[in-house]
Amino acid sequence: MTRAPDTDLAVAAAGLVKTFGDFRAVDGIDLEVRRGEVFGVLGPNGAGKTTTLKMLATLLPMNGGEASIFGVDVRRNPHMIRQLVGVTGQYASVDENLTGYENLWLFGRLQGLSSARSTATAGDLLERFGLTEARDKQIKEFSGGMRRRLDLAASLISQPPLIFLDEPTTGLDPRTRGQMWDTIRDLIREGSTVLLTTQYLDEADQLAGRIAVIDRGIKVAEGTPDELKTSVGSSTLQLRMSEPSDTAEAVAVVRRVLGEEPVLTPESGGLNAALTDANRAADVLIALRQSGLSIASATVQKPTLDEVFMAITGHGADDEVDPEMEVAR
Repeated sequence: MTRAPDTDLAVAAAGLVKTFGDFRAVDGIDLEVRRGEVFGVLGPNGAGKTTTLKMLATLLPMNGGEASIFGVDVRRNPHMIRQLVGVTGQYASVDENLTGYENLWLFGRLQGLSSARSTATAGDLLERFGLTEARDKQIKEFSGGMRRRLDLAASLISQPPLIFLDEPTTGLDPRTRGQMWDTIRDLIREGSTVLLTTQYLDEADQLAGRIAVIDRGIKVAEGTPDELKTSVGSSTLQLRMSEPSDTAEAVAVVRRVLGEEPVLTPESGGLNAALTDANRAADVLIALRQSGLSIASATVQKPTLDEVFMAITGHGADDEVDPEMEVAR
């Protein structure tokens, strides 16, 4: 494994700028990724996520700002940066006419491994990613999920301490996405650091310890998933009564305790009440018991990341932004 210099920050970037002519695809983005975490960069197609990642990986020059990987300056030491970073893009960077084994062996040789070491590494990675049975199958016969797993395996040939995953589950079915999520969690348990770009809110919520929200080339928010959810509004108490006939009386109790009008949810036979403080849910439950009303279920839900993104940007994370942004991708 390539040894990373001793620093707590895997990525430190300040004021990153990328222009294409007069168009600013990335406009002053700051990022700090700690060693050993999954850091998510969330945004719609064309927001500048991939462009940011490419600058950090030395695949695109920066037009402004500065960045370091494990303390190594990205501008001044691009060759060292490439030894510290593994990159998995949105589309499999493999040769269609070679087998899975041949692709990994070739990547190993291109990265300076001996023939014997490349052979051993390819075999180990095929087993690790559940591709041993497809060892001698041409890539053009692989499913989308198999291709993506092979592409991730290829990025780990040199065992880099930092892995850039650029929308790694785009186009995958839910089952295969879940398998990729498990693989990413395994990488973290083994000591890797992951910078993940995604447009999928559930993916960021499931995997990332911290998230930067990017929209139209600008970082508009950053925090843990819980911090982002808390920042945009209250929690919601969802109630369903044991006896549907008690719902009207329950509404009156909730109104009295919270001073707010709850919303009936006919599809679930219950009601929802906004909470300025999640601890107020206990007050409601105590009041319902004192009124002799029996509860079938009660849950407190925080806002979803979808609601967070909508509140911050004014549009959903799966919306396309200005088509001109696609130049940046």
